Amino acid sequence: MPEVVRFTLNGKPTAVTGDSNRKLLWVLRSDLGLTGTKYGCGRSHCGACTVLVDDKPVRSCHLATNQVEGKAVVTIEGLGAGGKLHPLQKAFMAHDALQCGFCTPGMIMNACGLLKQNPRPSADQIVEALEDNLCRCGAHKRIVEAVQAAAAEMRGEA
Repeated sequence: MPEVVRFTLNGKPTAVTGDSNRKLLWVLRSDLGLTGTKYGCGRSHCGACTVLVDDKPVRSCHLATNQVEGKAVVTIEGLGAGGKLHPLQKAFMAHDALQCGFCTPGMIMNACGLLKQNPRPSADQIVEALEDNLCRCGAHKRIVEAVQAAAAEMRGEA
């Protein structure tokens, strides 16, 4: 029997009906058309599927939809406001912190979770927070620089 799961998605009340044990990744991508959240490994190892749940980075490939009941979920599509990019999105572009772009949404969402907890992270803290996001393109140094730049902008220093 289908179940209804209610949560806030990118700032808007959302209800999905179906198998509430279905992974959030597939509900986001297939049912809701939010394809910025990527399928990578399917085992919660690569970080491509990272979203924020109540401001904490979570791997959506291992999260049953019923686990977000009553919570706030933010995807890469929900970061910007008023048609403007989020400082992290702008910084990733400005610092050329992507190459193929596949890991980028997950990286940005993990970085966003970090900056919500720590608005002034050190380079080592950024590396530690992003170490579970796999990037084959080798843009790691530029990624750290982009997160630092976005953090400064979010603090009003840039």
